[in-house]
Amino acid sequence: MPKFLTNAAISRPLDEGRYFDTTKGLHLYVKPNGKKYWVYRFTHNKKRHDLGLGSYPGTPLSEARNRALEARSKLAVGVSPLAIKIESTAIEPPKIAFREFAEAHINLNSAEWRNSKHVSQWHNTMRDYVYPVIGHLPLESITTEHILSILMPIWTQKTETASRIRGRIERILSAAITRGLRPGPNPAVWRGHLETVLPAMKRANRVKHHRAIPYSQIQGVLQELRNRDCISAFALEFLILTASRSGVVRFAKWEEIEGNVWVIPSSKMKVTREHKVPLTPRCIEILDTAKSIYGGEEYIFHRHGKPLSNVAMSGLLERIKPGFTVHGFRSTFRDWVAEETDHSGEVAEMALAHQISNRVEAAYRRGNLLMRRRQLMEDWEKFCGSTELCSDPSQKERSGFE
Repeated sequence: MPKFLTNAAISRPLDEGRYFDTTKGLHLYVKPNGKKYWVYRFTHNKKRHDLGLGSYPGTPLSEARNRALEARSKLAVGVSPLAIKIESTAIEPPKIAFREFAEAHINLNSAEWRNSKHVSQWHNTMRDYVYPVIGHLPLESITTEHILSILMPIWTQKTETASRIRGRIERILSAAITRGLRPGPNPAVWRGHLETVLPAMKRANRVKHHRAIPYSQIQGVLQELRNRDCISAFALEFLILTASRSGVVRFAKWEEIEGNVWVIPSSKMKVTREHKVPLTPRCIEILDTAKSIYGGEEYIFHRHGKPLSNVAMSGLLERIKPGFTVHGFRSTFRDWVAEETDHSGEVAEMALAHQISNRVEAAYRRGNLLMRRRQLMEDWEKFCGSTELCSDPSQKERSGFE
């Protein structure tokens, strides 16, 4: 090995050890595996230090000498080259695009959501409304103006959708702030921030309720359904008599029927808890008829093994009573309870599986009131099958419950 390093000398295989250059402090360190690294050795505050300058051949001899000379110049003015190296190589927070972080956040948290449809709604609203505006932007670059440019075009026309989008953006950016990927505050926060710019939701667009058939006309509807021998008619009558939502009826399975009780699992319920529905004699008759005609497939109300589509019952109702909605039958039921019976509102709300907003009341209402609800549903069945009109023939149409 020559007295000073040359390109030709260091390009050859070298034994393990240190090979010093004419540049003071610079040497080539060869490890046992043959790999070569540049090191600048210096003394600062009476302590010896080694500063890595890169590996060979990635860092050639000329570059290693320049880096060593730069380190010596720092040392000459009392600054440790090692401190400069640490500061210059400090890891900065990565610049992550909103879309990349949002999709990872959705996938990570999807386990807590009730079903795949909810996950799809997150992905779809991000894709259609959010990503075109801020999907490509780094998380730290997103401002209030960006959020407003997403929301303002749909705030009054698609109020519910806009509200959900705002909440989803807020949650995603909150997660980014928590993880140190962007500074606060959150530009999608409503209270004390966006509420000062955008109109309140109730003012922007009042909720449109489901148009419901007056309970004075329910007997005629049931008679029409019983005159039609089809699976959609069976399903719709079952829905009316149980005051249930369309989705849980369409996807009802035989395994959920336990004697004269229909046990709807929490995964299908809007309130995310199991709901027991007492089945009346006519409901059981409908189930027996459906099984005898359509067989014991997985789903109770099906066509060729697949559950009914979301338009099967609504299309049938449109032919019988144009202009009304399937979901509105829940309102029909609730109005009848309030105006034509002595059953308590508490029992009616439990029959509808409504969420109890009052926490104190909810704490005391731990039972499912099954026996009292069975009496209520049997009275409802008798009314629906009765030929007598209600006490108020001029009853007005009422808006449906959610």
